[in-house]
Amino acid sequence: MSVIAGALPHVNHVLGIIANEGGVNSGPGGWMPELRGILIVIIAVATLMGSVYLVLATNIGARLGFLVSFAAFAGWMFLMGTMWWTYGIGLKGPEPTWDAVPGRTVLQDTAALSQAGALDSPAVVDDGATPADAATVVGQQFVAEGWKQLDKSAAAFGQTSSQAEVFLLESGAFGAGEFKVLNVFDYGGERYPRFADGKVDFIAFWHKPRYAVVEVAPVVPQRVEPARAPAVPVVDAAQPHQYVYMIRNMGAKRRPAGLITIGSLLVFLICCWLLHSRDRRVAYNRSQPALPAKA
Repeated sequence: MSVIAGALPHVNHVLGIIANEGGVNSGPGGWMPELRGILIVIIAVATLMGSVYLVLATNIGARLGFLVSFAAFAGWMFLMGTMWWTYGIGLKGPEPTWDAVPGRTVLQDTAALSQAGALDSPAVVDDGATPADAATVVGQQFVAEGWKQLDKSAAAFGQTSSQAEVFLLESGAFGAGEFKVLNVFDYGGERYPRFADGKVDFIAFWHKPRYAVVEVAPVVPQRVEPARAPAVPVVDAAQPHQYVYMIRNMGAKRRPAGLITIGSLLVFLICCWLLHSRDRRVAYNRSQPALPAKA
């Protein structure tokens, strides 16, 4: 006790220094939220699980009480993980995103679409066709090969467009405000396996690869005047349209919850097996005849 009492002032001094230093939030006291959160978790765990273990330990013994309380904790974690896994809440993994197709992301002409694998066969464009006419032929080719042209009011249209803008800016193909998104084509992503013409799909946990092609066109440079609203972008009819080829990354949103659920279930079953084995040993020992007492 004297050692603990002597160490407490030093611990408080160190915590005070850390709390007053600049932390992840910068500035004095930047580490205070983190320290407060850590202390709250420690106190909550010690109060909840510690009190349960203390009651069990005083009734059935320290080792058996720990095994029972640990089994109960693992069972509770299994139930909580099941809810997280089912509804995609709680501890989450990476969200789904659109990733660039390596080496084939920004396609600057219609011939590159078939070379990159976006189209099975090249779009036939007449000689002397305008960029708008060539883009119309390409759009018809996409629809003919099973691609779905998304409506501009759809949520997926905005998501794919925003990610395509990021890839265009990163590649240097365009600068900010130098292009306009015209169309978005979507393909794949179906869930499987499905039975009875798709009516039975409760085990369809897998997805086919999903692709998206975003059509963009250069715009006519506009002069920005001070204190006036920016002009409406006008597509440059003399410049060819370009395409951004992307693949859907489904992410792993439910992976942490699934690992917690499966791991907690294994720990719970192991604890139950240990408790059952102990009960059998106790029952066997009690069934043996008592040894005669020595005089």
